[in-house]
Amino acid sequence: QVQLVESGGGAVQAGGSLRLSCAASGSSFSRYAMGWFRQAPGKEREFVAALSRSGVTTSYGDVVKGRFVVSRNNDNKMVYLQMSSLEPEDTAVYYCAAKSSLVGYVFTTASDYAIWGQGTQVTVSS
Repeated sequence: QVQLVESGGGAVQAGGSLRLSCAASGSSFSRYAMGWFRQAPGKEREFVAALSRSGVTTSYGDVVKGRFVVSRNNDNKMVYLQMSSLEPEDTAVYYCAAKSSLVGYVFTTASDYAIWGQGTQVTVSS
């Protein structure tokens, strides 16, 4: 089983960019499909992006399509979320999640994931 630690959050002005990182430890990282979710105060956890074990297949939430890019490096056990054209509505705690998976699958529902990081705060000011 893997453990996940997010980093890269911070405060940025609207229109700016941030890159979040998710470092995995443990074995068999390449057997896990990965996802990014976010949660703003008083709101439910929201799907942001997901990618398959190889990273070839990806999926994005409608509100971030065209602005965010998800990627992974299985050799380094890392997952990244490149966020551009940030808006105040993107303010939230961002979580990395992992799910043991067959090849080629992506998962867009929080309840699909059993392993979560502690989250990293992203604050976008107008």
